[in-house]
Amino acid sequence: MTKGQLSQEKTDPAAVLARNQYDHRDDEIDLKELLIALWQGKFIIIAVTVFCTAVAIIYSLKAKDVWTTEAIITEPQISDFANYQKMVNDFQPIFDVYQGGTILISQQLNSFVSSKYLFQIYLQQYSARSNKKDFISSFGDFKAELERIRETANDNEYRAAESSLYDGWYNRLPQPSGKSGNSSLKSIAGDAEKSFAFLNGYIKYIENQARSVIIANLNSVIESKHNELIQQKNILMDQAKSRLKDERELARYALQIAKVAGVDKPQQNLGDQEIFAINIGSNALEAKVRVLDSLSVDQLSLIEPRLQVINSKLNLLNTLKVNPNVVFNTFQYVEEPEIPLSRTSPKRRLIAILGLLLGGVLGCFIVLVRFAFRDK
Repeated sequence: MTKGQLSQEKTDPAAVLARNQYDHRDDEIDLKELLIALWQGKFIIIAVTVFCTAVAIIYSLKAKDVWTTEAIITEPQISDFANYQKMVNDFQPIFDVYQGGTILISQQLNSFVSSKYLFQIYLQQYSARSNKKDFISSFGDFKAELERIRETANDNEYRAAESSLYDGWYNRLPQPSGKSGNSSLKSIAGDAEKSFAFLNGYIKYIENQARSVIIANLNSVIESKHNELIQQKNILMDQAKSRLKDERELARYALQIAKVAGVDKPQQNLGDQEIFAINIGSNALEAKVRVLDSLSVDQLSLIEPRLQVINSKLNLLNTLKVNPNVVFNTFQYVEEPEIPLSRTSPKRRLIAILGLLLGGVLGCFIVLVRFAFRDK
């Protein structure tokens, strides 16, 4: 082809259009050809699909069953801890302050009868790792697994295996979760009944633990108040004894002065503001000295009236006792734990369907890749 012919072909619109159409058809993917290629590779697609489905089914059958039991709890109502509240309120007068005939109500015990406080104590005890360990250690299935480890592992391996076993069982009791004041409690096990027994047992175990902590906290506060009252009583008694001693000395000196002055009867013209008041006369002063000398320690409240209040509180403390066996609830159920009707995992039907779909897609992909390379 000459140079002139090449130049003419480049400027000829019909030739350019024909060449472009040919190039465009060469780059197009013919859907019909793809369908034919997929049909021709149907055995590959079927084989890959069957293989993936079989692998998925085998996996789902060999995977361990996981059953999850759930309970939802929230703060208790007043009726749930009425017995405990009554016991706490019985101690209220011991904490109140008496001033000039008025009573100042103490707020110190209010937090101990708060539903929020009781619920938080329960959740804290539920999450405590030490409580989980104590409960798990008493669970039959755990003890059986630990015994198998003890029989097969040597001393060096035993501790690591024991720690790993505990960690696995800790994971079967996830931390409480939830919102709007509700908390979700869950347990995981290999079958439905064990999952239910595990959670139900732990909930009841923690309920007893929470009660013990709450009672111990109350005992601590009451014991602290008791010690405070004892200290106050000792201080007031020392003050009363000192005051009684001073009154005795003053009365004796006044009696001596009255006798010397010859004042044996009350005198109106003598002031009673003197250090040694003799205005009541020697006869009265003698009687006063006898009375002051006869006062015992138990009668010091005549000198210091505040001792009466403290003694009353101490007597009440000796009468009242914190009942460690008082029955009350630290939470209430929104949903009680029940034996689960279906396992959490594995979802065998879903796994088989996903294996089928994955096998079909993978088979088509293999056929199309082969077609593309063969076409080139």
